[in-house]
Amino acid sequence: MAAAARDPLSAAGLDEADEAVRGTCEDASVCKRFAVSVGYWKDPYIQYFVRQAKERKAPEINRGYYARVHGVSYLIKAFLKKTDCNCQIVNLGAGMDTLFWRLKDENLLPRKYFEVDFPMIVARKIHNIKSKPPLSKPIMESHSGDSLLIDSHSLDSSRYSIVGADLRFSSDLEEKLKKHNLDIHLPTLLVAECVLVYMTPQQSANLLKWAASTFPVAMFINYEQVNMTDRFGQIMIENLQRRQCNLAGVEICRSLDSQRERLLLNGWETARAIDMMKVYSFLPQADVKRSCKHNILIYLLEGTREPRSHSNCLLLETRSQK
Repeated sequence: MAAAARDPLSAAGLDEADEAVRGTCEDASVCKRFAVSVGYWKDPYIQYFVRQAKERKAPEINRGYYARVHGVSYLIKAFLKKTDCNCQIVNLGAGMDTLFWRLKDENLLPRKYFEVDFPMIVARKIHNIKSKPPLSKPIMESHSGDSLLIDSHSLDSSRYSIVGADLRFSSDLEEKLKKHNLDIHLPTLLVAECVLVYMTPQQSANLLKWAASTFPVAMFINYEQVNMTDRFGQIMIENLQRRQCNLAGVEICRSLDSQRERLLLNGWETARAIDMMKVYSFLPQADVKRSCKHNILIYLLEGTREPRSHSNCLLLETRSQK
């Protein structure tokens, strides 16, 4: 008797799909650690979160992550300097990211740094933090006030919080962030790296609308695929589907214009998209060479939203105050 196909919308199907998405966190972290190990950039903390790769990674992968890390870091530091660090950062789908520790080393911590991810990923990250002094000590050094609060799925200090939440449900996300002292009146930078593509267009639209309506002054950095309708994009989709990993939001990844349009339709006043070929041109050319043309499939998208009464330039100095 033939086995029945699993319904992707059933509870079991959704659990399987979510597990595949969670697996991309490990994949990305391993790639980053390998690139660090061969000298593409310095990150003394990633070794505490992820194993070393069993196999060498292709130069194109290393260069892609190099550009990703440096491109996103450039925008984040520009925001921090523009606000004199009197701001907060909300890293959506943060995974094993080490940005908090790296910013502390550079004396560039915002007023508060939040990370959000699936509870299972958060639990793993918190376990690593608690068991490894090079991770826990910087958190304690930056903490002030009452005792640090920590359980299996959340961590809350005065400068750093990790929240276990599903980004597909923005009301639950907001409630949990506010419990960790999110200040909606502070200038806020939201960062999402290869996150929205795993949500349906409606789910990502809801998240973007929530962010646009919640924070009077905010900037959103989204790092994601584009040009996914060409042959290379289709191969990428097919490879992920074989791993039961569905790109539920891939229809938004048609072009830079379609990505810009999503932000503009969901409450953001301005949006610019930059493909990776341009990002490469901004990086030190002695350190990185252009890889194959399909690296433009990964891009940086940023948007800003300000209150009607005034407009602060948070778009790489491309807008002046009205």
